[in-house]
Formats: sequence, structure tokens, C-alpha cells
Amino acid sequence: MAKAGAGGWSRVYLLVVCLLLLGACSSTTFVYNRLDFLVPWYVDDYVDLDASQKQHLDGLLEPFLVWHRSRELPDYLTILDSFESDLDQPQTPEMIAAVFDEFESAWLRLEGESLDWLLALGAQLSDAQIAELLDELWERQNEYEEEYLERTDEEFYEDSYDDALDNAREYLGSLSDEQEGILLEFSRSLQRSDRAWLAARAQWLEKLGVLLERKPQWQLRVREAVVLQRENPAPEYRRIYEHNLTQIYEVIAVILDGRSEQQDKYLRERLSSLQEDLQELIAEGGSPDAPAADISQPPDSPVDDPAG
Repeated sequence: MAKAGAGGWSRVYLLVVCLLLLGACSSTTFVYNRLDFLVPWYVDDYVDLDASQKQHLDGLLEPFLVWHRSRELPDYLTILDSFESDLDQPQTPEMIAAVFDEFESAWLRLEGESLDWLLALGAQLSDAQIAELLDELWERQNEYEEEYLERTDEEFYEDSYDDALDNAREYLGSLSDEQEGILLEFSRSLQRSDRAWLAARAQWLEKLGVLLERKPQWQLRVREAVVLQRENPAPEYRRIYEHNLTQIYEVIAVILDGRSEQQDKYLRERLSSLQEDLQELIAEGGSPDAPAADISQPPDSPVDDPAG
């Protein structure tokens, strides 16, 4: 994949993840665990693309980036502006949920548009490349199972607490002992979704292996399967997800309401930095030759970490 196209998309993707984390921390994976089931972030990290395929991919990405930067990023700015204005009011879980819902809707639009070029690229891959892709996805599955399922419950709580601390410090800076205590209590309120998440992911990979045999109308069936996967998650996974999301909304509201003047300044500067990044991306207009952040690997934890 050409560096400019890949880097530009990575930068947009990182911003979407970052903005979603404002509303839900990285403990939630329900919104993130879809497209990685189908095609990884960097396709050529999983499949060796030839020169013509890389050129074809860049051609697919260009109009996608133009669409996203011209149609979607201005909406992100509006949401951020509203969120910053609401910081002057007492925070409630409902307010935090509303921010998350707006960004989740944006993510779903992103997912829908992404499928167009992902499926177009899938039609260009050889059978050997499809097999290579599936092998790599199963290898990642095995790595996740070793990493997450071997954890004790105590290790899960410790990981959740560390993630909560990292996210809070990302937007507030240093935390007080009281705030760290609140996050410790929060981490203990979470339920493990890793088993249910990995079971669902394995089932999807089995289904994907059949879909990518690419029999007639396979692209339509992939679209249908993605919608079904999104709208009909396993009942146990949905139950855990909804429980954890409720806990996340509540703790974010409590932490924001208790922030100090210094933390408020830190948070607003962080939001301003995000807004500037969005404005710069909008100004670039989706050009594949626009300057891009030098990002060699996607952040696994917000996309794939089922800690919560």
C-alpha cells in the first residue's frame, strides 16, 4: 500500500478511535469489533499485495477519504464543540451516552462506506492471498485467546484499572487519590466480555472462510452477514456490553464533575488539539498526497482489546 494513502487513512481512523474513547473509554469493544473481522487495518500486513493491487487499493481509498473528510469530519467538529460547551454544566451519564451515540452512529456510517472498497479489494485477491488472509486472522485469534483467556479475574481487574487510568490521564493529566479510587471501584464493577467476544469472533471467522470462497453474489452475502453480526450479537455478549457501558457512562460523569481547574484546562487543551487535527484533515480534502502521520502499526488495544 502506498504510504500516503495508508497513512492518511490511518490518521483518520486514529481520530475516530480517539473521539470514540471520549465517550466510552477503551473498555468497550462492541463498536470496534466488526471490520477487523473482515479485513485488517493494513491489508498488506496480512497479505502480500502486488504492485497493481496496491495501486488499485490507493484508487479505492482516494474517493473514500474525500467522502470522509468532506462529509463526516465536520460533524465530528460539531459534536466536539457541543461536548466542550456542555462541560460548563453538571455531567450526567445520559449526557455521556449521547456523545457516545453520536460517534457510534458516525462509526457505523464509516463501516458502511468502508465495505465498498474492502469488498472491491477482496475481488482482486487471488485464492492464495485469501487463504493467507484467513491464516493470519486465525493466528491473531489464537494470540488473543492466549493473551486474554489465560488471565485470572484478578488480572482482568488490574488490566481494566490500568486502562481506565491511562484513558483518564490522557484527557485530564494527573489524577487525585480520590479519582484513582473511583476508577479502582469502577474497574471492579466490570464484567468480563473476553470469552464471549472471542467465541463470537471465532464463529465469524468460520463464516468468513465460507463467504470468501467467493461464489456468485458473495459480496452481497458478506454485506448481509456484517449487518446480521451487528444487529444480532450473542445475548450474553450484549448483556455484558450493556452492563459495562452503563458503568462507563457513570464513571466518566463522576470523574468529569470532580475535575480540578487544572484538569479542566488540560481537558480543554486536549479537545482543542483534536479540533485542530480535524480541521487540518478537512483542509487537506482527502488528497492521497496530503501529509500523513508516520504510524507504522495500528493501536491494537482500542480496536481489539476486549478488556471490558
